[in-house]
Amino acid sequence: MSSQDEQFPAAAAAAPEPAGADEGMTWWYRWLCRIAGVIGGVSCAFAGLWNCVTINPLNIAAGVWMMLNAFVLFLCEAPFCCQFIEFANAVAARADRLRAWQKAAFYCGMAVFPVMLSLTLTTLLGNAIAFATGVLYGLSALGKKGDAISYARIHQQQKQMDEEKLTGSLEGQA
Repeated sequence: MSSQDEQFPAAAAAAPEPAGADEGMTWWYRWLCRIAGVIGGVSCAFAGLWNCVTINPLNIAAGVWMMLNAFVLFLCEAPFCCQFIEFANAVAARADRLRAWQKAAFYCGMAVFPVMLSLTLTTLLGNAIAFATGVLYGLSALGKKGDAISYARIHQQQKQMDEEKLTGSLEGQA
């Protein structure tokens, strides 16, 4: 142990927090995102299975992709559903370290691909909740909305700067 670790034993023992935990998400919004991910996985699984009951190869490919989406959503958002898989907790821990915008891009991209592959009502409805999960994570990446006082203060400062520039240019012309 170094001398710094001896001075601050609590700080030395604390493990670093994942990137997703310090992004300002409230506990209820984090649970909302997780529940949306699980429901999105269920809808992808059922719609993907329904999509595979056809003779059109593009529908089958989209259905298989949707079931893969369901598996990934369950693996990342609810690893307790995949207890029979050895690496489920490791994947879930890695997914928790991702930033909200990274999860948003991943989930939305994952949900858009089967729709582009086979544009049917089943693929649209099946991927809608998975896409909504990505949108929820994307909204959390934007952050909290500012208050009116700070916006008014910024607006006032910009107005003063514009007036100073205008008076400075008028004095320079005279």
